[in-house]
Amino acid sequence: MSQAALERYVRVAARALARHGLVQAWGHCSARIDERHFLVCAAQPMGSIGLQSGTVVSIDEPLPPGVLGEVRIHQQVYARRPEVGGICRIMPHYTMALSTLGQVPSPRHGVGAFTADCRYWDDPRLLRDDGLAKQLAETLGEANALVMRANGAVTVGPTLDVAVGIAWCLEDAARIECTLRSMIQDVNAGLLSPDEVRARQVSTGQVFERLWTHLTFGDQEQADPATDWRQVVQTD
Repeated sequence: MSQAALERYVRVAARALARHGLVQAWGHCSARIDERHFLVCAAQPMGSIGLQSGTVVSIDEPLPPGVLGEVRIHQQVYARRPEVGGICRIMPHYTMALSTLGQVPSPRHGVGAFTADCRYWDDPRLLRDDGLAKQLAETLGEANALVMRANGAVTVGPTLDVAVGIAWCLEDAARIECTLRSMIQDVNAGLLSPDEVRARQVSTGQVFERLWTHLTFGDQEQADPATDWRQVVQTD
């Protein structure tokens, strides 16, 4: 994997999150390099990232100068989850609204099944010390998403493109949740059963590849919208 390919991959992911309203002025994403290092996007609003390089961060050393304080969340998650290859710190609208009520979206439709085990972090503070970041990573556990009270969410995946897809699925589940609650009073109506959740948690058939193509379509560095970025990162 070349450094240039990894930089491009992270930039495309960052802009995709911004393009689809999953971040605003705040947020960041990263891709794992090896067991001790990852590349985080440039410390600026993600939609404004052009060809700026990210920063290589060590999992077990102090954050480099200029790196956003909450990137320590990435350090703590990568340290505990060797299978995680990508992380997104996001600020989606509907997910944020539910979080202020102490709630996470329930699995009610197909893509909502992918975040059925979403965790909740009941603390609105920014995570700018290692102790809090460690607690958050422990709360996330083996889940792929965690909602932070009044403070957005964190999503993870085996690769960054999947983490971006999980971010989109989480917000879509929250959108459905908020829409349904405006229609009925019984919040238990319309829930997928555990068996239905398991049946829908199938990512074969290019599910996340198609979602990545959708989220990155038209990007300035995504010349071919059908590119499989996971293959590019592994072999470029």
